[in-house]
Amino acid sequence: MGVITAKRPVKPAAATATQEKMTWRAKLRRDWPLLLMNLPMLLVVVAFWWIPALGNVIAFQDYNPFTGGITGSPIIGFTNFALLFQDPQFLRAMANTLSITAFQLVFYFPVPIMLALLLNSIVSAKLRAFVQGVVYMPFFFSWVLVVAIFQQMFGGAGLLSQILRENGHEGVDWMTNSDTFILLITSQTIWKDAGWGAIIFLAALSTIDPNLYEAAAVDGARKWRRMWHITLPGLRPVIVLLLILRLGDALNVGFEQFMLQRSAVGSGASEVFDTFVYWSGLRTGDLGYGAAAGLFKGVVGLLLIVAANRVAHALGERGVYSRS
Repeated sequence: MGVITAKRPVKPAAATATQEKMTWRAKLRRDWPLLLMNLPMLLVVVAFWWIPALGNVIAFQDYNPFTGGITGSPIIGFTNFALLFQDPQFLRAMANTLSITAFQLVFYFPVPIMLALLLNSIVSAKLRAFVQGVVYMPFFFSWVLVVAIFQQMFGGAGLLSQILRENGHEGVDWMTNSDTFILLITSQTIWKDAGWGAIIFLAALSTIDPNLYEAAAVDGARKWRRMWHITLPGLRPVIVLLLILRLGDALNVGFEQFMLQRSAVGSGASEVFDTFVYWSGLRTGDLGYGAAAGLFKGVVGLLLIVAANRVAHALGERGVYSRS
C-alpha cells in the first residue's frame, strides 16, 4: 500500500526574499573588507566636503569674518535670498545661465555622440588612433590658450578678418560681439571638450555585441538602419545618464571661460551664476550674499537631478541612482 505524501506548498518569491533578507549585522560581517577599503575616501569626503558645507550657514547670517565670524554673526533668516531676487544682476545672470545651458543642450550635447559614431566607423586602426589623438588634444589646453587661439582666428585683427580685407570685404570681430557671444562660447566648448566627451560613448559602443550587427546585416539591414536599431539603443542608457547629470549641472556653465571674455563683450552677455558669486560675494566682501547665491544654485541643481532621474525611471532607464 503506497504512502501518500503531501507536497509542501511553494512559498511566494516575495515571502522567500523577505525571510532571506539579511540584518545589518550580517551585512556588516559580510562587507567589512569593502567598507574598510572605502574608509579613507569617506574620511576625505567628510573632511573636505561635508564639514566645509556646514559653512553655508553664513547664507542665513549678516556675516562678517572680522568681527563675529560664523558663531558671532547675527541670524537674518532668508533676507539674503530675498535680496537676490530683487537684484537685477542676479536675474540677468540666471537668465544668461539658463539660456546658455538650453542652447548647449541642443547644439553641444549631441556632438560627442556623433563624433563617437564617426570614430567608431573608421576601419583603419591607425587612422582612428590618429584622429582620436587630434580631437582629444584640445581638452588639455587651458581656457586662456583656447580664448587666445579664437582671438587670433576670429578677432578684429585675426586671420579671418585679414583674409576678408585682402579680398575686398569688411573684417569681422566675433570676439567682442555680445549678440553672438552664445555662439562663440558654444563653439569654444565644442572644440575643447567634444573629443574628450566622445570617450564615454566610445566605451559604451565597445559593449554592444558585434553579433547583433552581423545578424542585422544578414537580414538585409543597411548601415543607417543598424545604427538606428542597434547602436543608438545601446547608447541610450549612457545618453540618459549624462543628460541627467548635465541637467543637474544646468546652473554651472563655467567660470574661467566667461571671466576671460567679460571685458570684451560686457557683463550683460557674459554674467552667469559663477561670475555673479565672484563679483557680488568675493570682490565686494559680502560673503553671506554670495553664499546665498551659491546655495540657491546647489539646491536647484539637486532638484533638477532628482526630477530628471524620476523621469528616467518612468521611461524605463536606470538613471543616476535607483532603489534596490
